[in-house]
Amino acid sequence: MSELPAWLTALYPFTPQRFTTSRGAGMSYLDEGEGEHAVLMVHGNPTWSFYYRELVKELRGQTRCIVPDHVGMGLSDKPETYPYRLAERIADLVELVESRGVTQLDLVVHDWGGAIGFGLAAALPEKIRRIVILNTAAFRSTHLPGRIAVCKFPGLGPALVRGLNGFAWPATWMAMSRRALTGAEAKGYLYPYSSWSSRVAISGFVQDIPLEANHPSWATLAKVEAGLAQFHNRPILIVR
Repeated sequence: MSELPAWLTALYPFTPQRFTTSRGAGMSYLDEGEGEHAVLMVHGNPTWSFYYRELVKELRGQTRCIVPDHVGMGLSDKPETYPYRLAERIADLVELVESRGVTQLDLVVHDWGGAIGFGLAAALPEKIRRIVILNTAAFRSTHLPGRIAVCKFPGLGPALVRGLNGFAWPATWMAMSRRALTGAEAKGYLYPYSSWSSRVAISGFVQDIPLEANHPSWATLAKVEAGLAQFHNRPILIVR
């Protein structure tokens, strides 16, 4: 992995590590702080571990923070032919967590991180101690906002998302409400997504939204949804 530019390390002052999944892709992740208990922060689309940078800075002196970049996202490898499906993303995260020697997790999830993170929770329920839920979901729905639905259209969707950066770039201003991103912050979010090839997983995430029972990830999401009830007795914070 090439050295990060100085302007980015000023915002993201960490040393990313590498993990190779069983499917052979390099997964970048942060492992900051110490201990067998960790806060696991799971990002969505089109962000990366950069999204959690301030939380990591705040917590790493008190507890261990593990923050992955999903395959195809952030500083991870971006293979064109990787199986960019929910089941594989859950499996990747489980493999990473089991490799890190943690006994308990506080789970923080956002966007697609909800489905992926709760998929991990269902696989490793004994590790989950507390849960923080941001803007996310981990259940099936047939509703999709029009601007995202357009990005799923065959041909047109990849042209918009990968060719024109029509998903990540608009998110830097459309997803903000309390304040605008600074120029450096917006540049940081977009840093890993500078070309058609580097946006493969952004498009893959959009295509993987299951709206019908015949979608390849519908059954996986149904399984994640069914697993939610087992965490009703965990301390949970929902941030709106």
